[in-house]
Amino acid sequence: MVTAKEIIEHMESLRNDVQRNILMGFFKTAPGEYGYGDEFLGLKVPQTREVVKAAGLDFPLEEVPVLLMNRWHEVRLCGFLILVEKFEKLATKRLENDAEAIKKRDKIVTMYLQYAEQANNWDLVDLSVHKILGHWLLLPSCLGDRDYKIKVLDELAASPCLWKQRMSIVCSWKTSQQGDPSWCLRYAEIHLHHPHDLMHKAVGWMLREMGKRVSMNLLRDFLSQHVHEMPRTMLRYAIEKMPERERQEWMKVDVRS
Repeated sequence: MVTAKEIIEHMESLRNDVQRNILMGFFKTAPGEYGYGDEFLGLKVPQTREVVKAAGLDFPLEEVPVLLMNRWHEVRLCGFLILVEKFEKLATKRLENDAEAIKKRDKIVTMYLQYAEQANNWDLVDLSVHKILGHWLLLPSCLGDRDYKIKVLDELAASPCLWKQRMSIVCSWKTSQQGDPSWCLRYAEIHLHHPHDLMHKAVGWMLREMGKRVSMNLLRDFLSQHVHEMPRTMLRYAIEKMPERERQEWMKVDVRS
């Protein structure tokens, strides 16, 4: 499979209507739900990963937008995972400061941001953003310095698109893994009053990961400052790795419903 057309044809040949119906329910595609209008072939993620593996690292970058603009959820996922594979190959320790690798990484990030709205469900965001955008935050870039990167994430956070908003916080999964809590704390605070349950879960999840990877005391400090204004779902996700007795104490605090 060396073209997007061949990938699409192959993935369409794997269509599974039973699994398709399950996925459409799981990803909330009914009218009024967050995934309304999304269309599925019925492929499981390991199947899509096999397609990515078969496409290989030599798959042309200019072909990826054809996948990202496709009607099928799994084909778009394939496109985003190809970008992940390409980015990670260029982000090894050996290539972190390589001038050519930096240019290629920036090109991938630019494409990712250009087609960000095509990641129109939580799995498309969660399987890609920390490995591309999150990793980019920690690496040299010709696009701009830390202030520029903050500007990029602030624009995502301020977007009316739920999935771009989710990107701005979930990308901190990678930065927290690498010991930098600043991105998580900034965007957790920005999204503290977000109305959507999917963002409550995402923020709580990222706070939990920050506490686990960087400092539980830093997480406790954030909670002490903000617990009374946090949605309960956000709080519950954030404290999952704390001792049982401490979790019970936090859950007794009067917070948003």
